[in-house]
Amino acid sequence: MESDAVAVSHDSAPAETLPDNSAVAEQALAAAAPADRAEVNVDEKVVTDTALLVTQGKHRFYSLVLPSDVLAATCTVDPRQENPIDGFQRLLDKRRAREIAEYIDTGFGTAPCAVILSAQPRAQLHYDRASQLLRFRKNPNSFLIIDGQHRIYGFNLAKRKVSIPVVVYNKLTRAQECQLFMDINTKQRPVPPELLLDIRRLSETETEAEALLHNVFDLFCARDDSALKGLLSPSERRKGMISRVTFNAALKSIDGAFVDASAQDVYSVLNPYLLACLNGLGLHEAQANITNPALFKALLLLFPNIAERVAERFGGAYTVGNFEQMLLPFFRRLKKNELPKPGVGHLALHEHFRKTLTAGFSLKQWLFA
Repeated sequence: MESDAVAVSHDSAPAETLPDNSAVAEQALAAAAPADRAEVNVDEKVVTDTALLVTQGKHRFYSLVLPSDVLAATCTVDPRQENPIDGFQRLLDKRRAREIAEYIDTGFGTAPCAVILSAQPRAQLHYDRASQLLRFRKNPNSFLIIDGQHRIYGFNLAKRKVSIPVVVYNKLTRAQECQLFMDINTKQRPVPPELLLDIRRLSETETEAEALLHNVFDLFCARDDSALKGLLSPSERRKGMISRVTFNAALKSIDGAFVDASAQDVYSVLNPYLLACLNGLGLHEAQANITNPALFKALLLLFPNIAERVAERFGGAYTVGNFEQMLLPFFRRLKKNELPKPGVGHLALHEHFRKTLTAGFSLKQWLFA
């Protein structure tokens, strides 16, 4: 997210620092609810660290690095489900937090994205411009987490302690905290899953199964005889094209048919099948519909059934002509508006295709053709 994206968009005054003295603590005690007063303690341990004061528009925040155990000891969230009146945070996904902890302990072990916090009165936050030192009290509720609750909880679960980039806003109202939370969670754009698949290859973290799918896709992209030549989009979703994510999902649904096969083996059987499918779609002038995700996935789900019939009838000669022997009668029985049916998912579409294929089965034709 670009730095300007987190700036709160309403017309409030800039955040101000609180002077670090006992008077502030007394004021906080007086203002706190009875249940909270025990947590405001002028004798609590003070944390001091170097920080930069950053100004964006009308608002200011502090940028610093804190140890993960300090964050775990000073940060809190206010889940909306537990506090429906004042809360706005999402409930913690403990599985996700454990994954972060495992990543810190056994993986690459780096988390460079800053967590974003809002200092609460009990933190008694104070910043010295001359020394660039930020001080706050080490209280379990010193900071409200605006963004990064899973990372902070994961850091707490991890065995290793790491240094974490932190952004701290001070003296925000609850409305400002909510606005900042919404800005962060609506203006960020996730990395496209297609790009992540390419990154997994570059980072050498692909599994054997993922590598096979990647290589098969690349063959269909590069080969001049490919049924999908010019119809595939490797790194992004594009209208009228099959993305790598859609292609992989379709092949994963039939991966049992490709056990111990190489990418070239898969291509040599799957390509003539898809060419025959295109010829079948051509009977209805619907070749372009092959890029429809539901239709493409449904046709791939039909592949093991058709390939088995070709193997039995033609001794495993997987040619376009032999696939057409099985497929063209099937496509003739379909209607153009079934390629695909509007609003029908790939599983329902495949079931309709399977029934249509079975309905045209002729024992006499099968035995004596």
